[in-house]
Amino acid sequence: MNPVQGGLGPLKPNDPGLTQPFGVHWDGRGSSVRVYSTVAKGIDLCLFDDGGVEHQVPLENMNGGNWGAWIAGLDPGTHYGFRVDGPWDPDQGHRCNPKKLLMDPWGRAFDGWLKWDESTQDHTGNVRERNDLNNANVMPRSVVIDPVYRWRFPGRPNHRLRDSVIYELHVKGFTATHPDVPKPLRGTYAGLAHPAVIDHFKRLGVTAIELLPVHQYYDDGFLVRKGLTQYWGYNSVGFFAPHSAYSSLGTRGEQVTDFKYMVDTLHANGIEVILDVVYNHTGEADMAGPVINFKGFDNRAWYWLGGDRTHYVDFSGCGNTPDMRQPQMVSFIMDSLRYWVTEMGVDGFRFDLASTMARGDSGVQMHGPVLSAIHQDPVLQQVKLIAEPWDLGGDGYRLGDFPHPWSEWNGGFRDQIRSFWLLDQPGQISNVVNRVAGSQDTFAHNMRTCESSINFVTAHDGFTLNDLVSYEERHNHANFDDNSSGDVHNHSSNHGVEGPTDDPAINAIRARQQRNLLATLMLSIGVPMLLGGDDIGNTQYGNNNPYCVDAPLSWIDWEHADSALFAFTSNLVHLRRNNPVLRRHAWLQPEDVRWLRPDGKPMESADWHNDALRTFTMHLLGDRIDPALSLNGVDQPKDLVAIFNADTGHQAVTVPGDTNMVWEVVVDTAESLPNTVTGGSVLMLEGRSVAALSPNDRIQ
Repeated sequence: MNPVQGGLGPLKPNDPGLTQPFGVHWDGRGSSVRVYSTVAKGIDLCLFDDGGVEHQVPLENMNGGNWGAWIAGLDPGTHYGFRVDGPWDPDQGHRCNPKKLLMDPWGRAFDGWLKWDESTQDHTGNVRERNDLNNANVMPRSVVIDPVYRWRFPGRPNHRLRDSVIYELHVKGFTATHPDVPKPLRGTYAGLAHPAVIDHFKRLGVTAIELLPVHQYYDDGFLVRKGLTQYWGYNSVGFFAPHSAYSSLGTRGEQVTDFKYMVDTLHANGIEVILDVVYNHTGEADMAGPVINFKGFDNRAWYWLGGDRTHYVDFSGCGNTPDMRQPQMVSFIMDSLRYWVTEMGVDGFRFDLASTMARGDSGVQMHGPVLSAIHQDPVLQQVKLIAEPWDLGGDGYRLGDFPHPWSEWNGGFRDQIRSFWLLDQPGQISNVVNRVAGSQDTFAHNMRTCESSINFVTAHDGFTLNDLVSYEERHNHANFDDNSSGDVHNHSSNHGVEGPTDDPAINAIRARQQRNLLATLMLSIGVPMLLGGDDIGNTQYGNNNPYCVDAPLSWIDWEHADSALFAFTSNLVHLRRNNPVLRRHAWLQPEDVRWLRPDGKPMESADWHNDALRTFTMHLLGDRIDPALSLNGVDQPKDLVAIFNADTGHQAVTVPGDTNMVWEVVVDTAESLPNTVTGGSVLMLEGRSVAALSPNDRIQ
């Protein structure tokens, strides 16, 4: 059928279609169409029949930059795009070119993959000279979707942030080789909803999975020329659309259903879904980059241009920066975020390079338009908001500066905990205690709480936990960039040999150091985040930046999963979830905790500055926690003792309490302690080890 058969009716000022969201929306009889451009002379909706023949339908210029129509018979599954006729004047920032088929910026689904050739450019070799090659044969098609989905579990887990344990993973990489997931489902949204994967999450005890970007993205041209891909997905072009390549059902709208099914299934099992979202740049890159959507609609209305308007301001290192000062961009981001919450069911967001979203004329402004809009939005106030609190601007590193109720990736926790265990650097006790105590020195202001700090030791960007204790140098040769990408400051240690070794002593200390890092993460105040695969010893063979490697190197290796490490990690997660003393909202006060020297005496001023001191004890007092903070009254607060010994040698440590107190050893990274110990006794901790004690029964 001709997709425009049935007639065309332009939207009138009193037409309810004017209240419809931007994009193309099916109402059961046809679809409303609405897009935005303040400079266009004309905009055509381009509809494609099943033979790929293009039919152009002119849109009505309504007012205020709004263009639209209502089209009878424009049904789900229909392919479409747009062509915009308007000014071509790069010196003034205008890049309209009707020869270029544009993807719908508000599109809910896309079919096909961007094929790179010279027609993807809106200019010739001279960026001021328009390229009139038609790109329709290389552009993906926007797809009209049926938004109806019958939720099986319409509620949400609604875990309090303080009770959360976040698990960061890649949709494809997590199940690409999973032996218990059927091959057609591996690497897909449905793969993450498979019972074997759900079982892994539940046995581990995590409350939320944080997905690397799932907004529709495409491969960068320079990666394609190397035979590589944009594996991590930090190249968004469709901010309302689930990435089509992760769909198990199809790509003509079925990917929306597939994503909702994944969320639905995870929710039914008590697991939340957090999206890593990228609003700090788009896949159109710099002036030399391709034209995909925003450039062709209204370049100046969407992007932050330099003073001469011939180049993009770039705070991300990826070529462009959306202009957060523009009301239309603020509205676009807000609409995107609300859509993923209200229609797609997600429970929160981690904002990549979030400082960019706060940028205005005076630099980073925490009460600028975007953050202020999020702060007052009743929908977004109900979900988790996590900032990566930096960008590439000179004032971009803003750890601790985001307003309540934001949480932040705590890069200070990562670096100082790594250094404490792996670098044997003196003078770290006060810094490490601050991190273990929730980074109060960083966040305790402006109504911030312990939940402000997202603690992590590893993330997608950097070494895996296994590699962190096995490599001192990056090994990113698979990126085909002469090993030049990725951080050179990893705070890592190979413990004597770079990479894999058969030396049992080295392998033993590496295994213990992994346990030490995990134990420190889970025994610290704040919200812990695990990197998916660290719980089973996954390796990337020293590649700390495989953003462009879609291959077994960057997929989770289930064949060699370390079951003992998984059991240890699961024990830590459940220990945390079973005692509210670790899941705090309010900051530690002096009466809540005792910081002790190895001899059992309280730390004094001189001890905090003792460069030789590498061992300390944290004694959290359970009677200082309100029992109402428990989870369904099952987990009652009780004391917890955590002993951290980063010294290379054995350390005698006096156990807190009197001789009538019996402690159960619930964590022992050296695997050398008895099951129970009494208060006042002396434990001989092995070098580089962590122990945690929980009350047993008092001796009668």
